[in-house]
Amino acid sequence: MKKILYTATVASHICQFHLPYFKMFREMGYEVHVAARDNLAEKNGLSFKYVDKFFDVPFRRLPFSPKNLSAKRQLKKIIDAENYDIIVCNTPVGGIVTRDAAKAARKRGTKVYYIAHGFHFYKGAPKKNWILYYPIEKHYAKKCDGVITINEEDFLFASKKFKTPVYRIHGVGVDGERHRLPTAEEKEALRRELGVEDNFVCLCTGELNKNKNQSKLIKLVPKILERIPNFKLWLAGNGPLFEELRALADTLDVSESVEFLGYRTDIERFVRSADIVATASLREGVPFNVIEAQLAGIPVVASENRGHRELIKNGDTGLISDDRFFENILKLYDDSEFRVQISLQARKSALSYTALEVKRELFEILFGDNKVESNG
Repeated sequence: MKKILYTATVASHICQFHLPYFKMFREMGYEVHVAARDNLAEKNGLSFKYVDKFFDVPFRRLPFSPKNLSAKRQLKKIIDAENYDIIVCNTPVGGIVTRDAAKAARKRGTKVYYIAHGFHFYKGAPKKNWILYYPIEKHYAKKCDGVITINEEDFLFASKKFKTPVYRIHGVGVDGERHRLPTAEEKEALRRELGVEDNFVCLCTGELNKNKNQSKLIKLVPKILERIPNFKLWLAGNGPLFEELRALADTLDVSESVEFLGYRTDIERFVRSADIVATASLREGVPFNVIEAQLAGIPVVASENRGHRELIKNGDTGLISDDRFFENILKLYDDSEFRVQISLQARKSALSYTALEVKRELFEILFGDNKVESNG
């Protein structure tokens, strides 16, 4: 039987972004294996589907952690024993360790691809990111049969700088059936069920960490409440900054208006119930939360970064700015017609990022000879 291996630093990455493709791999006659550090106990409700074998490999996110040497040795034994036809590696450290471990396998004919979920070096990135990550990614690009980028900016840059085939797909694919436009009746019922029928609700989804920058939104809440007394900020996700962010809400005396939802496997219910979605991330590849909101017809207020620019045309498919979050939230609150207008435009553009479209692009790369070209 043919075999395909997916690797990533942590198992939750695989569960969150890649499971929709595994069913199709099986239907094509492939046995599906996954190698990653098992962190699913930390992620409420995540589990594998359509996976024939899972290998718990001790990857660490820090590139120079000694445990990554152990991970490389363990992964090399797995690769040599299983004789894979295709290996798809993800995340910076998972991608580096996998390409090193698969060196001999490539010589035997195994095809190895790396999916870059947003390079750490980009326009406006800290200088240290360029010094550390760019040389590493450029070097390791030569150790695989193709680098697959998920946004236009990374595709254009890598195509010029990397000496390996570079492909582009539209993100990693959002489930268009799960994340859909709700009816007015459905939205009203959900808001009653969640107890926010009288609120103006802003949803922010993502791991509670420095990059997702939820503190910026919490700090705006006192000012927003002066103009929107029934404002509520939902923060969906868990992470290392939970206690710090909760303390910030307490200090600003806005705890009743800031609700921590925890990690949700039913996030679509909250998306459909929200009035707007906000994201203040410092860095993004192609963010799921923005696409999910757009598919559900929820307008988005976003910070200025590569991933948000990929999905949002300011004033047309959303509002994007680093220094006008307050003004943009008020604009959406005050102008319901504008909310509807940008939501319709955003939904049209988001259809290119559904799982069905991305499957077609990805499978053309893995199983065909044609390069997926950028189409802007």
